[in-house]
This record gives sequence, structure tokens and C-alpha cells, in this order.
Amino acid sequence: MQVQRWLPLESNPDVMNQFVRQLGMCSTWQFVDVYGMDAELLSLVPRPVCAVLLLFPITEKYELFQAEEEEKIKAQGQEVGTSVYFMKQTINNACGTIGLIHAVANNRDKLNFDQDSALQKFLENSWSMSPSERAKYLEQDESIRVTHECSAQEGQTEAPSIDEKVDLHFIAFVHQQGYLYELDGRKHFPISHGRTSEETLLEDAIEVCRKFMQRDPNELRFTVIALSKA
Repeated sequence: MQVQRWLPLESNPDVMNQFVRQLGMCSTWQFVDVYGMDAELLSLVPRPVCAVLLLFPITEKYELFQAEEEEKIKAQGQEVGTSVYFMKQTINNACGTIGLIHAVANNRDKLNFDQDSALQKFLENSWSMSPSERAKYLEQDESIRVTHECSAQEGQTEAPSIDEKVDLHFIAFVHQQGYLYELDGRKHFPISHGRTSEETLLEDAIEVCRKFMQRDPNELRFTVIALSKA
């Protein structure tokens, strides 16, 4: 069966806000740029923050690290809270949408949705599914696909061809039950990065983002976006 391929979503908070609004999420929370990682620039980010998105390049160094990380976790194990919503990525270039779903799904208690919202309906119907089942369910969700396609055309830069190989990837960081989780649909499971809190989520997620940058010091293609209270 042919793998679905979507246009990549731009790492632009305006595009992301429009995308989740069109799917019925109310504007009480919004995506905002994180302009830098030092304390002064982090202080400009509106609080509280309930999720952090990282766009980064998939390089040879990262692929090597990812393989080592997976082997280590499989050998040593890790605790993952039962409340963490995680889904796999089976659609090419859908990582932006999956990052947004991870951010929203793990903060349903804080967010508000329009009645009969497509996004809320997707979350409700997929809540009891496995990560792979959620991926298949997204493949069949026409309202999210169409909204993604429209949003992918809305960015400040020209959307690439749908067949163009894209080596940039979105992941989400969320707080659940006192722990910081990295949610990446390319991976087999969430990654626990230790303790965090609602108050320190941004700073703790940024520390993990720093490690991504340190692994590829010659790369400049990193973008961080926070989901903040409006």
C-alpha cells in the first residue's frame, strides 16, 4: 500500500494557531516563538507554557544517537505514565501535525474546544487506541488532512513540492504527572527526560533542546515554539 505524503508544515506560530483554530481549538492558548535559550529571552515567553515544539534537522549524527538511545531504553527500561498520549507517524511530512496533536492531546484538561470540533472528535475517538492505531486513524481523517494541506500553503516561505525530500522534523515536549516526555512519531515510544513541573516545563524542555544542538554544532536549522496561555 502506498504511503501517504503531505506537504510539510512551516515552523511558524501564526500558521500553527490558524491550523488548530480551524480544527476547533479555542484561542485561550496560542503557539509563540521562543527566540533564544538564555534566561532573558525565555523570560519573554508568555506563561504558563504547557508544551514545547522543536523543529530540528535529521542528520547522520542524530540517526546514530537515536539508534543508541533506543537500544539503551530497551535494555534498561523506562517509566512512562499511563496518561501520556502518544501516536506513531506513518504519513510522510505529517510530523508538524503530529507534534501539534501531541501538544494538544496531553493538555486536554487545560484547553477548550468548539462544539463538534474536528480535533476534539479525533482525540475522543482515538483515546483508547494504541499508538499505531492512532496513526492509522489519522490517515483516514479527512478534516485534519485538508486543514493540514491548507495550513501548509499559508506560511511565509513557499511550500516545497509534495515529493521533495524534507530532512527537518517536529517533536513535542510535554509535562505529564511530574515528568517531561519527548514525543516523536518516528520513535517506538515516548522518551522520559526526568522530573519537571508546570512551572519549569519550558526551561526543562530547553535543556533537552540544547542537547540536540550540541550533537550537531555545525547545524543552524533549529526552531523552538511554545504553547502558552494567551
